[in-house]
Amino acid sequence: MSTKAGGPGAFADFDLLRVDTPAFVVDTAALRRNLQILADIKARSGAKILLALKAFSMWETAPVTQAVLDGTCASGLWEARLAAEHYAGHLETYCPAFKAGDLPEIARLSDTIVFNTPSQHLRFRDLLAQTGETFDVGLRINPEHSTGEVAKYDPAGPGSRLGFPVSQLREEHLSGVHGLHIHSLCEQGLEPLAETWAALESHIGPFLHRLAWLNLGGGHHITRADYDRDGLVRLLRGIADKYDVQLWLEPGEAVALDAGILAGQVLDTFRNDETNIAITDISATCHMPDVIEAPYRPAMLGEAAGGEQFRLGGPSCLAGDVIGDYAFAALPKPGTRFAFLDQAHYSMVKTTTFNGVPLPSIWLWDSDTDTLRKVREFGWQEFAGRLS
Repeated sequence: MSTKAGGPGAFADFDLLRVDTPAFVVDTAALRRNLQILADIKARSGAKILLALKAFSMWETAPVTQAVLDGTCASGLWEARLAAEHYAGHLETYCPAFKAGDLPEIARLSDTIVFNTPSQHLRFRDLLAQTGETFDVGLRINPEHSTGEVAKYDPAGPGSRLGFPVSQLREEHLSGVHGLHIHSLCEQGLEPLAETWAALESHIGPFLHRLAWLNLGGGHHITRADYDRDGLVRLLRGIADKYDVQLWLEPGEAVALDAGILAGQVLDTFRNDETNIAITDISATCHMPDVIEAPYRPAMLGEAAGGEQFRLGGPSCLAGDVIGDYAFAALPKPGTRFAFLDQAHYSMVKTTTFNGVPLPSIWLWDSDTDTLRKVREFGWQEFAGRLS
């Protein structure tokens, strides 16, 4: 995958010596700019927008995001608890498969529960009715139309476990269902969404008039500079007007796009064969696992054009804990600071303490006022506490 980072923004002038390392630094001013775009989409299209906690769940920023957004979507009980405790608005909970023991609490917390298959909904209908809670029920469908760049991140790819195949959808599957949920995009623009809708409409159009809502999921890079936002408004408005349904979107990355960095420092350098090596306190496997899983090369803040190349790797014992090759204007030495762009979403929620590597601290910066504060730091207890 290629990085979708749009540039350093205000971080071009941020002094990396102001924070300890490794550290996530999130700019609330950048969040507000993204949210202004989403507010405009909401106003012009009539769609409602949820924050996908799976991508960005820095609840310290909840007052900023929820001042604009309509709620959150959770991926299971623990995210639903986080949403209920820290976020305002509508709460939708979806999981590929729910545990029976979790559902009473999920029903109490959630405004909408989305099932992955009709059989799962049918299996739990009586259990949910016994809770006495009021909530909408949704069914996730798989459009069976793939537009993804990377197979492992493509929810609509062949043999996907995510969503009920739309070719199998029948009238009886919608008994007790209030809406349909579709999520098949990943870091994409309008064209794949319009293409997916064109492939789907003939399958689900006959059912939509009896439903209250249609959720088009996440993966929409709405706040990216090259996104066709006017086209999105036309598409959403057209669907809503034609079928008289409430449209929902649930972006995660679009909320925090280009709003955060991961800052680190060089710990040691040496040369192996023809390669310059720099060991850093940022670990790909522990702090940016998508670098290995996607894989992709994150953009470096202020990378020097034509400088000498160094292969940056983490402090873990995993041989593949390599971030990539980067050019430095001056030869890096122990203590040299650097940062990777666009790390507020997904990286922060995926960190681990594998090998006893410390978790990054979390900082909140407002580039409009230059206020900076450490929101959270982690000790070795986070590592020891998950072992026995």
